[in-house]
Order: sequence, then structure tokens, then C-alpha cells
Amino acid sequence: MIDGLIKKVIYKIYEKKLEQEVRKGVIPKHVAIIMDGNRRFARLFSMKPWEGHRKGAEKLEEVLDWCYDLGIKYVTTYAFSTENFKRSREEVERLFDLFVEYFNKIAKDEKIHKRRVRVKVIGRKELFPERVINAIKKAENATKKYRNFYLNIALGYGGRDEILNAVKRIAERVKKGELKIEDIDEKIFSKFLYTNGAPDPDLIIRTSGEERISGFLLWQCAYSELYFCDTFWPAFRKIDFLRAIRTFQQRQRRFGR
Repeated sequence: MIDGLIKKVIYKIYEKKLEQEVRKGVIPKHVAIIMDGNRRFARLFSMKPWEGHRKGAEKLEEVLDWCYDLGIKYVTTYAFSTENFKRSREEVERLFDLFVEYFNKIAKDEKIHKRRVRVKVIGRKELFPERVINAIKKAENATKKYRNFYLNIALGYGGRDEILNAVKRIAERVKKGELKIEDIDEKIFSKFLYTNGAPDPDLIIRTSGEERISGFLLWQCAYSELYFCDTFWPAFRKIDFLRAIRTFQQRQRRFGR
């Protein structure tokens, strides 16, 4: 018991020291997170998969507090890919229920309104059942006028799908004579992406030990710094988060120059 208490004290001292160090450096403007490992976390503790997802949702609330405290203005999270629809029917339905619960919660969350966070869902919302779509609309409408902080939640999202969607919309504009082919550049193309209005992520964090992007923000991540963490998402600690920011600060970003 005493050993456990000592470890906690040492952990808090280290966490405070690390945070002080991070605050002296450049804070990323936009952090994107691939929240991976909910199901493996659940298996580790003999829980149902959806219980792991609930723990993951709770962790996101905590991590958003850390981002807010550091002044990170944009956060984009990968919550549900287009491939995730292929999971078992029970798991998918449980996730839908969780989305409804949390988007309804966002709409009346005191922290969200006090901090003036604009919440936006990026991805193919039309693929979800009506109850999920209605809850998303409620959260987006309740926060649409806010401009202090931005939270993008990727649902029904796929990076290739996003790019194809942008190409189709641009082709439509060209066909109607509203856009000239020679005028299309990176800036114009970016305006047709789901993330239009947000800067490209400075840092992308992925938990659970996997070291790949999995189709997340394929266009936007061209010059993002990548940080991979072995910890499962529900067990992601503040020191894991601060280490990711510190690693970002230690890298020299050349943007191809």
C-alpha cells in the first residue's frame, strides 16, 4: 500500500515536471488522434467490446480537458471508420447508442458551452440511423456559433472516400462552368474536404501500438508529425499525452524544404 502511494506521488511529480517543460515549447495548433485499442482493452479486463468503447469515450472527455488546458485550438478524433460498419451487429448497434448518448450530452455540456467549442462531425453521416443523425445535428446546432475551440469527430470516415468525394464535387463545379480546371490547386482542393476551415494537423497521435494511419486524414497529414504510443486508448495517461507533445516540440519541421 505504501509502495503504491509512493509510486503515485512520484508519478504526479514527474507529470508536473513534464507539463512545465512542455508549456515552455511550441504548442501544436491542431492535434488529431486515432483512438485505437478500445476492444483490446476490454478483452484485457474481461469486458464486452462496447464497454471498452464507453471507457474510450470517457477518456476522450479527459484528453479534451488536457488539450484545452494547453491551448490546442483544433482537435480531430477518429471515432468510427467506414470499415467499422462491418463489425458484429450487436457491437455496431451499441456504438450507435453510445453516439446518441454522447452527442445529446455535448449539446448541453456546460464545459463545451463555457469554452465555446464548435463540434463538427466529418464523414458520411447519411450512413447512420436516424437517431444518430438527429443527435449529431443537435450537437452541431448547439455549438455552430462558437469559434474559440474546434472539435472534429470523424464518423463514417475514410480518407480515400473523402478525397473521392472532393474530386466528384470539383468535377461537378467544372461541368457546370463554376470552376476552371487551371484554377484548381491545393488550396482550392482543400476547400472541398470535410475539414475545410481547419488547418492541417501538426501532430497525429495513435494509441495501442499500431504504426499506421489507417486512412485517417490522408490529404491533410502530408506534413504532420506522427506519434505512436503502445498504450490502449482507454488507458492513455496524461504523461503519454505530454510525451507526444514534447516529441513534437523536439522535431524539426521542414515542410519539404
